[in-house]
Amino acid sequence: MNQHKNEVESNINPTSSHSGERYWGNVEVIEEGENYRISRVEIKSRHGIKPQIHYHRHEHWIVVSGVAKVTCGNEEILLNCNQSTYVPAATLHQVENPGSIPLIILEIQNGEYLGEDDTERPFELSSAS
Repeated sequence: MNQHKNEVESNINPTSSHSGERYWGNVEVIEEGENYRISRVEIKSRHGIKPQIHYHRHEHWIVVSGVAKVTCGNEEILLNCNQSTYVPAATLHQVENPGSIPLIILEIQNGEYLGEDDTERPFELSSAS
């Protein structure tokens, strides 16, 4: 029983290398394991995460506060508090905060590989334009 308790506690990792400040807000890893990561994502008013694709993980987003403008593939939806969406692997996606209060979402990543080098941003504009 004690051994199992220690295994569960070792999954909680608020000092993960994936946690931290971003230009658009903040990410705090709540818990992670070999094939999953649960994060609290806060996006500043009128900011968003650039379009991206992950090939080895799926994501579930649950809105805790604010409004999320989500683009997943060719579909664009608005999500309010207590609403959620699923982002399949290999699907171009992004989330924006069109509102005036911070957007807070719980993000659950699940897949065979969760490394940051599995993030592709195909539409990043070069600063030389």
